[in-house]
Amino acid sequence: MQGKGIIKFFALLLTLVSIYYLSFTWVAQKVEQDARDYAKGNSQKYTAYLDSVADLPAYPVLGHTYQYCKGKELALGLDLKGGMNVTMQVSLRELVQSLSNNNPEPAFNQALQNADVATRTSQKDYITLFIEEYEKLNPNGKLAAIFSTKDNQANLKFNASNGEVKAYLQDQASAAVKQAYTVLDTRINQFGVVQPNIQLQQGTNRILIELPGVKDPERVRKLLQGSAKLEFYKTYDNREVYQLLANVDKLLADKAKATTTDTAKKADTKTAAVADTSKKENSLLSKVEKNAAKDTSLASKSSQLSKSNPLFSILSPNVGRDENNQPALGSGPVVGFASQADTAKVNAYLNSPEVKATIPQNMKLLWDVKAREKTKIYSLYAIKLAGAQNGPVLTGDAITDARSSTDERGNPDVTMSMNSDGARAWADITKEASSGAYKQAIAIVLDNNVYSAPTVQNEINGGSSSISGNFTIEDTKDLANVLKAGRLKAPARIVNDTEVGPSLGQEAINAGLLSCVLGFVVVLVFMVVYYNRAGTVAVIAVLFNVFFLMGVLVSLGAVLTLPGIAGIVLTLGIAVDANVLVYERVREEMALGKTVKQSVTDGFKHALSSILDANVSTFLTALILLVFGSGPIKGFASTLMIGIITSLFCSLLISRLIFEYMLDKGWDVKFSHPWSSHTFKNANYAFVKNRFKFYAFSGIFIVAGLISIFTRGFNYGVDFQGGRNYTVQAKGQAVNADDAREALVKYLGVGKAEVKTFGSDKLSITTNYLLEDKADDADAKVEAAVKKGLSELPTKYEIMGRQKIDPTISNDLKTSSGLTVIFAILVISAYILIRFRKWQYSLGAMVATAHDSLLVLSFFSLFKDVLPFSLDIDQAFIAALLTVIGYSINDTVVVFDRIREYLKLPSSKNEDTTTVINTAINSTLSRTIITSLTVLFVLIVLFIFGGDVIRGFSFALLIGIIFGTYSSICVATPVIIDFGKKGLK
Repeated sequence: MQGKGIIKFFALLLTLVSIYYLSFTWVAQKVEQDARDYAKGNSQKYTAYLDSVADLPAYPVLGHTYQYCKGKELALGLDLKGGMNVTMQVSLRELVQSLSNNNPEPAFNQALQNADVATRTSQKDYITLFIEEYEKLNPNGKLAAIFSTKDNQANLKFNASNGEVKAYLQDQASAAVKQAYTVLDTRINQFGVVQPNIQLQQGTNRILIELPGVKDPERVRKLLQGSAKLEFYKTYDNREVYQLLANVDKLLADKAKATTTDTAKKADTKTAAVADTSKKENSLLSKVEKNAAKDTSLASKSSQLSKSNPLFSILSPNVGRDENNQPALGSGPVVGFASQADTAKVNAYLNSPEVKATIPQNMKLLWDVKAREKTKIYSLYAIKLAGAQNGPVLTGDAITDARSSTDERGNPDVTMSMNSDGARAWADITKEASSGAYKQAIAIVLDNNVYSAPTVQNEINGGSSSISGNFTIEDTKDLANVLKAGRLKAPARIVNDTEVGPSLGQEAINAGLLSCVLGFVVVLVFMVVYYNRAGTVAVIAVLFNVFFLMGVLVSLGAVLTLPGIAGIVLTLGIAVDANVLVYERVREEMALGKTVKQSVTDGFKHALSSILDANVSTFLTALILLVFGSGPIKGFASTLMIGIITSLFCSLLISRLIFEYMLDKGWDVKFSHPWSSHTFKNANYAFVKNRFKFYAFSGIFIVAGLISIFTRGFNYGVDFQGGRNYTVQAKGQAVNADDAREALVKYLGVGKAEVKTFGSDKLSITTNYLLEDKADDADAKVEAAVKKGLSELPTKYEIMGRQKIDPTISNDLKTSSGLTVIFAILVISAYILIRFRKWQYSLGAMVATAHDSLLVLSFFSLFKDVLPFSLDIDQAFIAALLTVIGYSINDTVVVFDRIREYLKLPSSKNEDTTTVINTAINSTLSRTIITSLTVLFVLIVLFIFGGDVIRGFSFALLIGIIFGTYSSICVATPVIIDFGKKGLK
């Protein structure tokens, strides 16, 4: 084997990298365990402990803080950790109305209504639908007459064509979505959520948001849907405010002295608690105490300073150096700096009654929107309120346009334009700001956060301004989006939000981990039992594979979800496929009389083509899932893709190294036990001869399934149906879906509730009751009705999870999911055509994959109300279907590869093609069955122990693998015979 040194080097490197990244999870969990021991169940103490150590070294070897380690640990998704998953949609109708100054033309407003209806079923964007509807209603109408308003004339002329108006509206719509993204991103970062994820769904007006660990969903909904408030404020200069802050600092110190006795008692109690915790070896708190005197961070000032200067111990004043290098107060509106962990405490000081009484009524202190570069330090600004209402000097309504640009030196800046009223006000504001003793700054504030506070150098006339500073291109793009917040009246509303309770998340973790461990054990035991000592090598390779897979997932910042765990479990099954292919080939080579060493060499060599083709086809399926999927489906796809790569490395290279080491040491390497050495040997089943029987069976099943699909349909999950879904947990008694359905009819109406068992002690309740009610309290009304119905049952229930899906999402999912399946079949068929250079193979693959898809769909329709668990069509089902397609091709390629090999043999020239192909199928039967069995073992474990949440998903995979194995032998190969066997040789 060539390149042993390189392989060993990469194996060692990958091992070290995996240990490095996995170590962050261990360190973060150690700190959190210390916090739990200290808090003893008190959540406030737990949070305070973690805040106090956030910026202190927790990883002494590398000098990393707890906060850094926390950001690098293995992230758990919503289904495992609990929290919220929110989809927000920007209202483009309100944007169009705003850009037209709420034009009253009947055709215009009717076109908006028609576009609202059309967008539910069409894949076109909203602006295109609006233009089409308007031109239908008013074929000769000129849209420029509606949109070329006083505010828009700079960008849209009065004689512009409808096409130009369309382009303008689409640009404004894109800007509105990006601006909403920026605003939401800022708001989400203020929740204190660990590893939030916000994603702009390209090509749509939707924003996907994941918030793990959220404890107050109602607060999240209010904050996300609140309208953005953009304002411009005058500012104070730091030199005007410093003495005020010094007075506040003294006031707080005097207050602390007045309660010295009480404070001392509390301090003694706290010291005792800390001492008890610090007895633990390697306790981070003990390290904090030892290093407190040495620590110079803003988050950890000495106790004495905290007593004498309570405010300035956590808020550093804006102090610099003058031209003589002497300490001097800094200029500008920034009055102090504080670490992220201390901002809440600063706010508490400033909002206390005695401090608020000393601060002038026309002064407001606001934080910067984000920390200073490469730090967690935030700036505090002194804002000057104006007028009798103590408000801003200008609002965002005055902005007509803002865009990222560069100045004459090539530095990034922002160009801002205002309407006529705003331009006049802006001239007065900038004149006053630039003419005082200090040149003042104007603060740009959105949702009470300062985005920028440029200093005004001169009076600005004409309403066009340039905002410059120490900006990056990304900064200027964000600021331009913020400045449009007042101009673009396009609110973002929640169209889908899902809550996952922590108990449900813990249950999912336990079930997923149990299925992982059991699936792992089952596969490894099977390999050792069937392949003797060679099976042990496969065990070692799989252990390395799991270790590398987890290391790579953490290094890439991947979020582990329940479907992701399913991907790991499936990877365990796929991981041994390559070993099975090699081992079966080695056994064939040994049967020809070759030595073990030569058989191993030839076995790896001849199995390589099948292994690569099979894994590449599965990888392509996972890639399509990653591109077209969303949320948890992406997690499943990314895990599967990484698993395929690590499996190939371990199965082809690590296994080979181990075998060569064993053989060089003279070990007796066996590839079977006596009972397993003759499995499927000399098999001679008439697969080709009986192909028409297989056609008949598949045809009858598919026809019956299609009839059922068009007459009975499917049990659509909430993803496709729309409405509200509740997961209900029974307390200590068995559930009864029929009784629950009858009780809910009284409050939800006949036909308004679909109730299904969800495991042994849960119910899944889907209802479209009040689905069209857009009132703020609609959710509360529906949930109250569900609770009333459940209260009449003898069994007590508790609602554990809630989902709300808007019909617009459901229609999109139906269309995109179907297109994704078709696209996957076409891509894989194209790959087969490229690899095998014969269209017959590509056709056989296409027919087999379509056949498997139809069989699975038929099964889910025919048996939807027969089996004791739900067979829902949802996003997880689409992931399962695409995985089945990939695995079916994986199996089919193994058979095709052997057929191609046999057809190239000199002896095949004088034999009938049908006979050669049937012989090839039988010769590979052992590989086909064993590879399928390993995956089936894993899926059976996943189905039984994986939990109710993914039972339908695992069942779809289970029957899909069975159908896929059947089609590889009995459908794909016969198809290539009946469509051109002469062209195969």
